Amino acid sequence: MADKEHLGDDQPMGDVPAGQAGEGSQGETSPAPGAEGHTSASGPEGADLTVDDILGAAQTEEAAGADSDAAAEEENPYLEDLRRLTAEYANYRKRTEANVELDKQRAKASVVMQLLPVLDDLDRAEQHGDLEEGSAFTTIAQKLRASLERLGVESFGEKGELFDPQVHEAIAQVPVPGTEQHTVLDVVERGYRIGDVELRPAKVAVAVGADG
Repeated sequence: MADKEHLGDDQPMGDVPAGQAGEGSQGETSPAPGAEGHTSASGPEGADLTVDDILGAAQTEEAAGADSDAAAEEENPYLEDLRRLTAEYANYRKRTEANVELDKQRAKASVVMQLLPVLDDLDRAEQHGDLEEGSAFTTIAQKLRASLERLGVESFGEKGELFDPQVHEAIAQVPVPGTEQHTVLDVVERGYRIGDVELRPAKVAVAVGADG
C-alpha cells in the first residue's frame, strides 16, 4: 500500500489523458450560453438611427455646403468681374440685334422711297374718282399697296387729327373760327414709315384759331 501511494505522488501534474485534455480545452473556450446574443445586442449605434436623425444629418451637410459656396464666392476676386462682363455682353448682343433690324428697315426704305410718287398719284386719282371699282387700274393699285404693306410700310396723316410737328409738316395754316387746338384740315401728301424709319412726314394744311 505504501508503494502505490508513493507512485501516485510522483506522477507529474501536467500529464492528463488526451481525452480529458480535449474536454477541458473545449470547455474553457466555448462561449457561455447567451454570450452571442449579448454581443449582437451591443452592436454599433447606427442600428438605432431614426429617420429624423438621417434627415437632420442631410440638412446639416447641405447647410455646410451652402456656407462653403458662399465663402468661396467671397474669396473669389474675379466673380464680380465675370458678372459685369456677362451683363455687358448681354447688352451688346441686344444692341447688335437692334442695329441689324434697323439696317434691314433702312435698306427697304431706300427702295420704297422711289415708289412714294406713285403712291401719291394713286391717292390723287382716288380722290378724283378715277379708281373705279373693278377696273384694271384699281386692281393694280390694290396689289401695289398690299405688297408695300407686307414689307412693313405704314402710312399716316388723317384729317381732323391733332397737329404733331414730329410727324406732320405744315405747308399752310388756315384760320378757322372756334378752333382751340391746331388740327389737320387737309392732307396734301400722306406720310410713310417702315418700323422706326420715317420715309417722310405727312404734308398737311393746319387749322388755326381765327385770331392767329
